[in-house]
Amino acid sequence: MTELRGGGVAVQLPSGWEGEIFDRTPTLGNRSLGGPAGDTEVARNVIHLANFALPNQRGDFGSGAVELMNSGAVMVILFEHGPESVDTPLFARSGIPVLTADEFHPQQMQRTLQGQSGRQIFFNHNGRAFCLYVVLGSHRQRQVLVDVVNQVLANVEIEPA
Repeated sequence: MTELRGGGVAVQLPSGWEGEIFDRTPTLGNRSLGGPAGDTEVARNVIHLANFALPNQRGDFGSGAVELMNSGAVMVILFEHGPESVDTPLFARSGIPVLTADEFHPQQMQRTLQGQSGRQIFFNHNGRAFCLYVVLGSHRQRQVLVDVVNQVLANVEIEPA
């Protein structure tokens, strides 16, 4: 296993997986955008995890990568929102989700791609707000692929805010 760590998030990646953590903290000079001078803001991370080769250029929610997926591929994206989101109804679900195959559907994709299936869930964990977006390379194989995704999610650690 390979450890990926950054921005207060760590994950043990199984063999054959790769990932990257991007710091998307909005800043202007020495202060966070939208806040008074001197305010600091928790880093807003975007984490990409996949069991296929990720292209260098890709969007935060996987554009540029999901188009390359084969039927056995999965992509897991954790998109962190700012601390102001933690106590909102959208992020009321607590803890890193455990997914089921029944939750996945081709219509839950950011953009529908032939044969693929997706799931988007908002949650909070350790005082931090995240969107989990998962793309499966095959809707038909979702039971097997979701088991693989849950194994990876079980290895995600999120430090407190």
